[in-house]
Amino acid sequence: MTSHREPFDSVLDTVGQTPLVRVQASPDEVSVYAKLETFNPGASVKDRIGKYMLERMVEEGDVPPGGTVIEPTAGNTGIGFAIAAEQLGLDAIFVVPERFSVEKQQLMQALGAEIINTPTEKGMDGAIERAHQLADELDDAVVPQQFANPLNAEAHYETTGPEIYEALDGEVGAIVAGCGTAGTLMGIARYAREQNPDTHVAAVEPDGSMYGTLFGDDREEDEYKMEGIGTHDPTTNELFDPELVDEVIDVTDRSAQDELKRLARDEGHLVASSAGAASVAAQRVAADIRDGEIETPYDSVVTVFPDSSERYLSKGIYRSFEEWDG
Repeated sequence: MTSHREPFDSVLDTVGQTPLVRVQASPDEVSVYAKLETFNPGASVKDRIGKYMLERMVEEGDVPPGGTVIEPTAGNTGIGFAIAAEQLGLDAIFVVPERFSVEKQQLMQALGAEIINTPTEKGMDGAIERAHQLADELDDAVVPQQFANPLNAEAHYETTGPEIYEALDGEVGAIVAGCGTAGTLMGIARYAREQNPDTHVAAVEPDGSMYGTLFGDDREEDEYKMEGIGTHDPTTNELFDPELVDEVIDVTDRSAQDELKRLARDEGHLVASSAGAASVAAQRVAADIRDGEIETPYDSVVTVFPDSSERYLSKGIYRSFEEWDG
């Protein structure tokens, strides 16, 4: 885990092998471990799919040398794709809804990408539509489409999952992760179930998101402040496979913010709201395992802290709940 001792030729070689660290607030009887994805060069879990997806698409001829990658993204995927695109000799254009983090958009531009904003009220659906319009207008352009491309989940099946199991010598009881595209959870979950079919898998979404409706859970659609996880229309999140998931846990914005503040204050983790939600949910699962409400092959829970709070400082992520502009 982050044990690089030899020099590399490219920043892409530093993607992955991130640390797995115990969440100190987890129950003594059932440890919760978090994969710290801020250790990637672009400081998020999306660096993994940026590298993996673009390398595979170049290898398979889906995008020609010197071609253009166009992706609808809230930011972190754009950063991961921008890093990989430059190293692979590709141009990058990202379509971003206006309300998303200014820091992320500035970083994408610093990495050489072009940013096109779409109206906030049209959400990610509007960004997806505009990305495909641009791809039709340009020569040698492709939309990797993280929401639908199986390579997204495959990246985590090939990298994140094996890293987790290597670090814990295979003793993983439950996997808990936030779902935006669902690629992270689906890839890890598929790998986990191959190691032990009794592994418990929980998806995490914000209160107001609609993944839970796929399981018949009562959900009331509403806006939420968290970025990077959740969906208002699960049919657009084509990677999500309900057969790989045992439960969907919804976490309120307030609980996620309280936890991200606690993680910084008590444990030294500078992570964002999706990590706060993941930590809350993972501790709930750990408590249920401890109390015998969930049976797992091992007394351990693994989650993912996807990115850094520094991406959201301008939105007041550490201020009062009312001042946090999600």
